[in-house]
Amino acid sequence: MSSQSVQLIIQDRYVVMDNGILQVTLSKPDGIVTKIQYNGIDNLLEVLDEEVNRGYWDLVWSEAGSVGTTGTFDVIKGTKFKVRVENEDQVEISFTRKWNPSQKGELVPLKIDKRFIMLRNSSGFYSYAIYEHLKEWPPFNLPQTRIVFRLRKEKFHYMAIADNRQRYMPLPDDRSPERSQALAYPEAVLLVDPIEPEFKGEMFLSAHYSGEDLVLKLKPDEPWKKVFGPVFIYLNSASDATDPSPLWDDAKKQMMTEVQSWPYKFPASKDYPPSDQRGNVKGRIQILDRYVSKDRIPGNGAYVGLAPPGDAGSWQRDCKGYQFWTRADEKGYYSIQNIREGDYNLYAWCPGFIGDYRYDATISITAGGDIDVDDIVYEPPRDGPTLWEIGIPDRSAAEFYIPDPNPMYINKLYVNHPDRFRQYGLWERYQELYPDEDLIYSIGTSDYTKDWFFAQVPRKKDDDTYQGTTWQIKFQLKHFSESDTLKLRIALATANIAELQIQINDSKADPPLFTTGVIGKDNTIARHGIHGLYWLYNIDIPGTLLVEGANTLFLTQTMSTSPLAPFHGLMYDYIRLEGPSSSSSSTT
Repeated sequence: MSSQSVQLIIQDRYVVMDNGILQVTLSKPDGIVTKIQYNGIDNLLEVLDEEVNRGYWDLVWSEAGSVGTTGTFDVIKGTKFKVRVENEDQVEISFTRKWNPSQKGELVPLKIDKRFIMLRNSSGFYSYAIYEHLKEWPPFNLPQTRIVFRLRKEKFHYMAIADNRQRYMPLPDDRSPERSQALAYPEAVLLVDPIEPEFKGEMFLSAHYSGEDLVLKLKPDEPWKKVFGPVFIYLNSASDATDPSPLWDDAKKQMMTEVQSWPYKFPASKDYPPSDQRGNVKGRIQILDRYVSKDRIPGNGAYVGLAPPGDAGSWQRDCKGYQFWTRADEKGYYSIQNIREGDYNLYAWCPGFIGDYRYDATISITAGGDIDVDDIVYEPPRDGPTLWEIGIPDRSAAEFYIPDPNPMYINKLYVNHPDRFRQYGLWERYQELYPDEDLIYSIGTSDYTKDWFFAQVPRKKDDDTYQGTTWQIKFQLKHFSESDTLKLRIALATANIAELQIQINDSKADPPLFTTGVIGKDNTIARHGIHGLYWLYNIDIPGTLLVEGANTLFLTQTMSTSPLAPFHGLMYDYIRLEGPSSSSSSTT
């Protein structure tokens, strides 16, 4: 590898970072990456695109209180350029844009500082951005921000994001109306005449390779600043360019190097603290569920994290502050390192148990501080013994029945793949599997891996409208008294514009025993996910509504009327009925 020093070349309209391995050209003062030269290739980015559409930070935003739209798309262009670091080992450059009141309604009210870094002997470069909202600026919503690189389609044909998620990809041209058929929403197309015949009849959908996000909502008079990144853009240095395997192995090796290097020492902004200005927390988590064991159970695999102060579980809806998470070992021990200074709550949840834990005391992180929380004990919600349960409490619907996709809509990557839920159009299979009546599940004889559809979605009627669906859980009670009160625990893995109404033994009773109201905007069903935000409901069932012998629990998802009705619905994580602690009620 070359030992050439890093050079910065500043021209009238462009600035070039060059370390002898690669050269990165950015427009000035916009800060758009227009060219990446590497390994004899003049430009890795799509030269057929306009320069502004090659490599950029973007965001989607809307004014506070706006409804009916996701927001305004904005490719972030700087108005000022500045060199932050320039020496033989490192270059860091900055492109800033500051909002002013004359831009109200046109640009997001933020000060944005985009940074790009190149190091000596590195076959890649880094980028991070600092977003700042001043107190006097108007509130807004920020559903999305990202860094994007559009690569040359004739050079990049292979996609790899995990050991078991790799494939040769169709071309962007295959999405054109002449070569594809539009489906339920714009991102989803069926390839009917692709350039490469091997892809004919396949789905082409970005959500098949997607992750998760949250929506930031800033309030009036709320100052806020956050660093996004640094992101490392790595150019593969493996020698065999024809076989993807060594390229993937090399990328994973470099990924581990980056993990071990975090937090990076080189960013010049004071808003990105190095390791010696951060703190550490360690401890052990145990679980106490007296109906599972009289002894404390090690929190094996528990997720433990620090996030801004709030209620138990509030961390999953917070994206304004910083969060630091880890997983406990088989004995429940955990260690969280390199935490930014500030006040946090410690949160946790453990697969196999419902609910969320929050440590009562605020944890104040200081530079160089080491805090030992010692033992914490999480007591999951529990009133009595388990009479019956459906699923696994792991915040996912993956264990339930996921049908084979419609043969017309296949992505070959997910055939015989653990993530079979990513196939397109699985919501349509519910109607086919239950053409005349909704799902009925019988405790003791049904198997949730075969008999519990992974998503409760509306039913399509003959006139192409939709109606809500009512699922039934049938169970037997014996040794039962009307003076007993049972507890129903329903955990949802996700919800999207859904409303769950619950009845016992009378599906038409008004009002229902319990209703969630309209919940969720996760869009997990359409985006081919298996979980989103977690919801837990704890519902008392008076004994006067139950009978000794056969009982039926009715679960109705009511929402079904908007243009996006096929994607209204929810996914269950886990359902449990508990008997009273002092009663001999049981099921058969």
